[in-house]
Amino acid sequence: MLSTRALEGAPNWIDLAAPDLDGALAFYGALFGWRFRPLGPDAGGYGFFQLDGRTVAGALPTGAGRELPGWTVYFRTEDAEATAETAERAHGSVLFAPGDVMGLGRMAGLADSAGAVFRVWQPGEVEGLDAASEPGALCWVELHTPDVAAGAAFYHRVLGLETSATAFPDGMYTCVSPPGAGEDTMFGGVVRSADDPADAGAGAYWLPYFAATDPDAVADQARKGGGTVLLPPVTVAGVGRMARLTDPYGARFAVIRGERPQG
Repeated sequence: MLSTRALEGAPNWIDLAAPDLDGALAFYGALFGWRFRPLGPDAGGYGFFQLDGRTVAGALPTGAGRELPGWTVYFRTEDAEATAETAERAHGSVLFAPGDVMGLGRMAGLADSAGAVFRVWQPGEVEGLDAASEPGALCWVELHTPDVAAGAAFYHRVLGLETSATAFPDGMYTCVSPPGAGEDTMFGGVVRSADDPADAGAGAYWLPYFAATDPDAVADQARKGGGTVLLPPVTVAGVGRMARLTDPYGARFAVIRGERPQG
């Protein structure tokens, strides 16, 4: 699962673009207990979702110049310019060029060769999230893409990410780790979107997972709050209990209560 360690290529930030930021705060506050701390008038409406005073995500209104509503995953890089150039050479796209963000760090908006949107963050004053892999915080990310091998090759070239195959009762799963960091730093996976009916019409995208002590209760609350349950809570042997959801504005995310290792 994810950690807050500074590992090159690993996710170190996530944020939400929402057409109604107050509505999104009410929705996610009811799900996870998050509170919103705005960064002030110079931040274009941007602020931090916090849990017990620690930042677990960022958020801003879509009217601030962002694309469609949704969650965006950021990956740590030491050189945003070089990473953006490599993404272009790997047949990805630079959605916006690397630039300074209020002295907090440098950011670039990218899309991979299948169109999945992501960001890279070169830390300045802000290294990344304050919490990970605990209830209410980001714990896993998953690339949904039409071609698993091509997706893995793109992120290996651009971010150095390494993949490994893990066997589960329903088949093999491609796991993702930071370069040279070992399997204990595994933070995500890659799945073939054509095999998942819930991905119909969604294109390629990164799906964030948030840790939850009771995924069933979170799914019920999401439905009550105007969200959609794409995948009702289900237990996957060797993984845990999970559900896939959207918020009232269509942003996709998942929740999971991981299985404790036996023995």
